[in-house]
Amino acid sequence: MSRTTAPPSVEQPADTRLAHGLKQRHLSMIALGGVIGAGLFVGSGAGIAAAGPSIVVAYALSGLLVMLVMRMLGEMSAANPASGSFSVHAERAIGPWAGFTAGWAFWFLLCVAVGLEAIGAASIMTGWLPGTPEWAWVALFMLVFCGTNLAAVKNFGEFEFWFAALKVGAIVLFLGIGVLAITGLLPGAEAPGTSNLTGDGGFLPNGSEGLIVGLLASVFAYGGLETVTIAAAESEHPVQGVAKAVRTAMWRIAVFYIGSMAVIVTLVPWNDPAVAEKGPYVATLDHLGIPAAGETMNVVVLIALLSAMNANIYGASRMACSLVARRQGPAALGRVTGGVPRTAVLVSSAFGFLCVLLSYWRPDDVFMWLLNTIGAIILVVWYFIGVSQLILRRRTEREAPERLVVRMWLYPGLTLLALAGMTAVFWMMLRQPETRLQLLGTGVLTLALAAGGYALQRRRGAARPAD
Repeated sequence: MSRTTAPPSVEQPADTRLAHGLKQRHLSMIALGGVIGAGLFVGSGAGIAAAGPSIVVAYALSGLLVMLVMRMLGEMSAANPASGSFSVHAERAIGPWAGFTAGWAFWFLLCVAVGLEAIGAASIMTGWLPGTPEWAWVALFMLVFCGTNLAAVKNFGEFEFWFAALKVGAIVLFLGIGVLAITGLLPGAEAPGTSNLTGDGGFLPNGSEGLIVGLLASVFAYGGLETVTIAAAESEHPVQGVAKAVRTAMWRIAVFYIGSMAVIVTLVPWNDPAVAEKGPYVATLDHLGIPAAGETMNVVVLIALLSAMNANIYGASRMACSLVARRQGPAALGRVTGGVPRTAVLVSSAFGFLCVLLSYWRPDDVFMWLLNTIGAIILVVWYFIGVSQLILRRRTEREAPERLVVRMWLYPGLTLLALAGMTAVFWMMLRQPETRLQLLGTGVLTLALAAGGYALQRRRGAARPAD
């Protein structure tokens, strides 16, 4: 069979065994809430410290890149919904080795992230309840969300719906308070004008190097949107669901991220130590004299971490199930009972718990190695998405143009621009001492997976991609 002929989907049997319990409201909130995590609420402080007020430009540039990536992914996922999402698309476009590499790299990223989120959530709980062991909170959270994902998929959808609603509500409230303060309409707060944007070194206080560091921090803060295209395969109307979720999520998330950064650097001096120590949101609310700001934001951050744990266990289990359905993983992981890949859920949760244990046993070597290997995986995944869309768009236009419910803007120009942008980010990571080791670690992992995937492809004589 030629590469231009679209063969029947090899993942279809797995998809039909998975339950289709997610509604449109679930998908919309998963798309909105999946990317609003602790990386935004707390981690953005490092970007502000490096870039100063120009962090707004950094988030705008990285947000544009993410919007292009999501548009490409939305086009492919609406044309061919699959629980393996970009892994399936990479296999169809490039070959089985590409699907293997993108899929297992993403699974690895999600599992390590589950462990990191569990540690972060446990540290908040021990701050509230001193004397309680951190490991007990980690075990409790892992047990709860493993149990949630072992149940029907609609339970996962409901958890994420309410988690995301709370996070979105917190962002909207923050933006509303910020706009009132900036315009001088907030009681007790004086309008700052442009003093914080142009003072203390100006808009670019650390020059272009600071902007680059801020840009790198902002790129990785956007990770998480991909989960919605994985979840779409288990929705009631996969094609319409993913199309609507991707369309509405992109501009809203851009407003949340860029708007938040603009409010923060307008109201608070970028070099205020509280921005890095407390997190930019808490620092801003404290600066405005909002009562109990710190504890309120800690609740929001805890919700963000628990939401991310829930979503990452879900995404990891579905990606593993998809890979097994395409004969690219241990068959046991693909067992589906009651519409849920329970073995994949258990294994993904167990790997996440192992990462937590490694953070205690070997924090200086093994755990740091894990962190470095996942540092740029999301960029590798985005690169596969860009190359896959470049190939599959032409094939779909030729063979089934009616499937193009979502279309990439100005194809192929903006696809090539996005790929050039990703290449530029890779180059910037290589130039920065803080991110060079992460890039090298991710490179080693990616090359190892690509070699394993290619060897598997050769052994099975798989000369054509999957559909």
